[in-house]
Amino acid sequence: MSIQAIVLLGAPGAGKGTMAEAIRGATAFIHVSTGDMLREAINAGTPVGREAEVFMRQGALVPDEVILKIVMARLEQGGPDALYMFDGFPRTLEQARLMDAEFTRRGAKLSHVFLLDVSRAVSLERLGGRRICRRCGANFHVRNIPPKKAGICDNCGGELSQRPDDSRATILKRLEVFQQQTAGLVAYYEKRGLLQRVDSSGPRDETVADIMKRLQ
Repeated sequence: MSIQAIVLLGAPGAGKGTMAEAIRGATAFIHVSTGDMLREAINAGTPVGREAEVFMRQGALVPDEVILKIVMARLEQGGPDALYMFDGFPRTLEQARLMDAEFTRRGAKLSHVFLLDVSRAVSLERLGGRRICRRCGANFHVRNIPPKKAGICDNCGGELSQRPDDSRATILKRLEVFQQQTAGLVAYYEKRGLLQRVDSSGPRDETVADIMKRLQ
């Protein structure tokens, strides 16, 4: 046995985090979310977090060297036979090549790369409606998971707010950057026979079932 991994790719709002949570709950995969790790670093005010925040507020991708520091540190926490699920990483061809080199060094194997497909309209609706509690961090959505009282967290009564990177202008920029930066990455995994396209615009359970079937 050796380290094995799958990758979830998709534009902002494609549902990578949602799919990752479902897969993690049904399997032994360790969820590695660069977005969550970056936000933790930003909230903690670490040097790498402050550096990353500048790019995220502009809707640009965080530089490869910053992402790789975080991801490689996470791999050190698992055992020699760990199963990893990368959520939104790699995002560029260079990141993919660097990850391949690291996997080769460790004797690890990448078995599946799932590309979650959604339209721009779906991405805008999903991300633009997200709200987060300033106090406890609970997540809501104005349409899909609305709080009982508008603008107020059901759990702690804290104020709900929209993250800067979920504004319409920033979402559009993020979608543009995603298309520009990942075209080569998609072709790279297609050539290797690893890429599998999944329609993630429908109900969550249907998309999860599709992915789980392919993993089996």
